[in-house]
Amino acid sequence: MMIFSPLSGERAPLSSIDDVAFSQKLLGDGVGVRPAGSIITAPVDGHVVMTFPTKHAIGLKSDAGVEILIHVGLDTVGMAGDGFDLLVETGQRVSVGDPLLTFDRDKIVAAQCDLVTVMIITNTDEFSEIKQIGTSWLEAGDPVLEAVAK
Repeated sequence: MMIFSPLSGERAPLSSIDDVAFSQKLLGDGVGVRPAGSIITAPVDGHVVMTFPTKHAIGLKSDAGVEILIHVGLDTVGMAGDGFDLLVETGQRVSVGDPLLTFDRDKIVAAQCDLVTVMIITNTDEFSEIKQIGTSWLEAGDPVLEAVAK
């Protein structure tokens, strides 16, 4: 199952993320991206399964059963939604490339939060391997991960 980049920017290995939940893969395997823009798009065809009241993260489930968490920035939960705009709601069907949320880069930086955005496969243990695909620079919609079935 191919998973596509939800935004453009520089790839950041999870091990380089300054948050133990991500760097130690406690929530699952995935990829970090240092964003070039401010729009998060759907990385898979599927459904929105969770949105956060703070609008900084979104959960998806692909048609193939891959469960994905996209988390914009580090420590952005403390912004209480300021600077984030959800464009979808729980239960909504999405296709690769559909806009999911936007964020205000300047507000995140002003709040002294890291802009790095992570995409985690939260049901990593259901796959034999999560392969990193692509180069160090990602464009939104580029293949970025492959979840290999057991």
